[in-house]
Amino acid sequence: MAKSFLDQLEELEDDVIEMGKLSIDTITTSVKSLVEQDVELANRVLEMGVEINAMELSIENKCMKLLALQQPLAKDLRMIGTCLKIITDLDRVSDLSADIAEIAIKTANEPFIKPLIDIPRMADFVTSMLNDSLTAFKERDAELAMTMGKRDDTVDALYDQIRRELITFMIEDPRKIANASHLSFVARYLERIGDHACNIAARVVYMVTGKRVKIE
Repeated sequence: MAKSFLDQLEELEDDVIEMGKLSIDTITTSVKSLVEQDVELANRVLEMGVEINAMELSIENKCMKLLALQQPLAKDLRMIGTCLKIITDLDRVSDLSADIAEIAIKTANEPFIKPLIDIPRMADFVTSMLNDSLTAFKERDAELAMTMGKRDDTVDALYDQIRRELITFMIEDPRKIANASHLSFVARYLERIGDHACNIAARVVYMVTGKRVKIE
């Protein structure tokens, strides 16, 4: 028996949430692999990336079929369009996590120039933002989505703090440049993940209200 249009929309939403959960897992796993210098964990992130790519393609195909066969209007059309945008951001998140995992592999046998405290904190911030952006999507909560801007300011400030500290290490001891550069890239990737959480939040606001906003 063919699924109703509403059932197909619900399935689409569930697929996006599932992809989001896996994308969040790539962040936490990649940072854990870096901190623990665990190559096996880092390789797991790369494998998860392949799975996420397949999920993106599957969801995109479902969106295209709904658009072509159901010709949705207004609210439902915005919902499908939002799904298409969200999965693109989630795929970028997994790509950035893969970049962190690759750095974890490169630095697995090197001592860090300092204990990794701020980078895991930054990862906690961006995973929380991404999780809440997806919750806002599922619950149609535009107010929750709008909180991402201020939270992203915190992530940006933490990134600036980490970057300045690492630059100081590089100036004081050129032998630390390579390791500090790697950690600086990790912080940059996490900062960009925060931006993707804001992109998702902005799409949620549009989906719920029909108003386009920029959250940054």
